[in-house]
Amino acid sequence: MENNVINNYLSIQQNIKKNFKSQKNVNIISVSKTFPQEKILPLIKYGNIHFGENKVQEAQAKWIDFKKEYSHVKLHMIGKLQSNKAKNAVQLFDYIHTLDNQKLSDKLSEAEIKFHQKRKYFIQVNLGNENQKSGINMSLVDQFYTYCTKELDLNVIGLMAIPPQDNNTEKNFKELYELNMSLGLEELSMGMSSDYIKALKYKATYLRIGSAIFGSRN
Repeated sequence: MENNVINNYLSIQQNIKKNFKSQKNVNIISVSKTFPQEKILPLIKYGNIHFGENKVQEAQAKWIDFKKEYSHVKLHMIGKLQSNKAKNAVQLFDYIHTLDNQKLSDKLSEAEIKFHQKRKYFIQVNLGNENQKSGINMSLVDQFYTYCTKELDLNVIGLMAIPPQDNNTEKNFKELYELNMSLGLEELSMGMSSDYIKALKYKATYLRIGSAIFGSRN
């Protein structure tokens, strides 16, 4: 099992190098949500730095002790974050990919001040303006970015999106890349197990990969 996880991770690394030799700034976030510590530990020991979780409570149970022992590891919040969990998130996560409304941004700012922490943020964009999905409407991203960075001094490093399932994945990645560029942002969180190669064509710098590394979830 340990070897499978590491081999899967290596395979993705090799795939990226083979297809995108010129892209140096590519970070693989191993999405460890629902997987136990014993399946994560071999990857930490192998040298993977970035891990993703989508629930604060689960992450607390798994990562508080891990992060004491492996302080170089960077933990990414990639799931929907409720504003009442902002304090806990700021204390545990290094990156938050799902900054998607003003109330949440206000609470995160308050938590940063309270705990004397600065975190890195991605604004989640709702590319298809889908009612069932979180994220800022594309037409409002500029305004929200200005609010977060100028009014709250949040360190927004890039945009993030989960594309709609409309068979226009590349078109959606291109739109997010262009929007990211228009804001002058250097980091871009897009691409998962099934579409990370397409995401890399549009300069993704953080890939959120779960099942292709850890296998299918129960």
